[in-house]
Amino acid sequence: MLSRTADHLFWLSRYIERAENTARMLDIAYQTSLQPQSTEEAEQSWRSLVSISELNALYGKKYASINSRDVMEFMVADESNPSSIFNCVRAARENARAVRGALTTEVWETMNQTWLEFRRLLREGALPRDPSQLFEWVKYRSHLSRGVTVGTMLQDEAFHFIRIGSFLERADNTARLIDVKFYRQDGSGTDRDAARDFYYWSAVLRSVSGFEIYRKVYSNVIQPDKVAELLILRPDMPRSLSHCVTRMLANLRRVANPQSGETLRRVGRLEAELAFGRIDEILAKGLHPFLDDFLAEVADLGAGISRDFLVPST
Repeated sequence: MLSRTADHLFWLSRYIERAENTARMLDIAYQTSLQPQSTEEAEQSWRSLVSISELNALYGKKYASINSRDVMEFMVADESNPSSIFNCVRAARENARAVRGALTTEVWETMNQTWLEFRRLLREGALPRDPSQLFEWVKYRSHLSRGVTVGTMLQDEAFHFIRIGSFLERADNTARLIDVKFYRQDGSGTDRDAARDFYYWSAVLRSVSGFEIYRKVYSNVIQPDKVAELLILRPDMPRSLSHCVTRMLANLRRVANPQSGETLRRVGRLEAELAFGRIDEILAKGLHPFLDDFLAEVADLGAGISRDFLVPST
């Protein structure tokens, strides 16, 4: 496969996954904001969303303060924000258009219709009118895109590059979510009263569709260390770090070439660390340093994949 084609496929899936993850986090923040809380807590909740994508500086150039209206506008519809849902959906569609011949008709039509419909919803004021409904629509379109891809595409190299992009992006976003919610929320990780903790950690789980899964796996009250274990080490949790790395490795093996040996080795080492890791050991050493190291490793893996497969040789 031409490296240029592989690059478009890799990034179209990353952008769709990024749009979905942004919608998930915004929806939970919006729902949480409807509960009684202090002004400081509300501001910190919205600030953490900007921090997840490392967009504090860009946000500060355009907005004077942190509030729900400005953060949602910035993260959803702001064309100056490269990680906004608007720009992610547009970039996914443009990447799909560039490799139209490598996609099935159903995949292309899903991508194209998502972009056209999203623009229409923004023009009609869907965000200020009902943010949650718009976020659910974004999540649904991402699910639809993923389902159509799995259900209609030949499982060849094109398919595997799409899946590699999806799992790499999901691993990055899940790690950022865990880092912000466990470490940066109040700067110390201290617990609040039991009732508020329940709603807080329930919101974290719902942001990754993990609430029902947590109840099924642990069958007890929601505890931060169990939440961390579920989102980091459980291989059967679809959005956990372990699951994402395992699936990324499986797809990379299907497209391996003579240059990709080191990248495969590093992904395999990371998979082994997660497969045999224990949450008590991770917490004892420090969750924040662990996640910092993981995010750095994911960034390096992205660079390695680009070097091995995506960058046209000169």
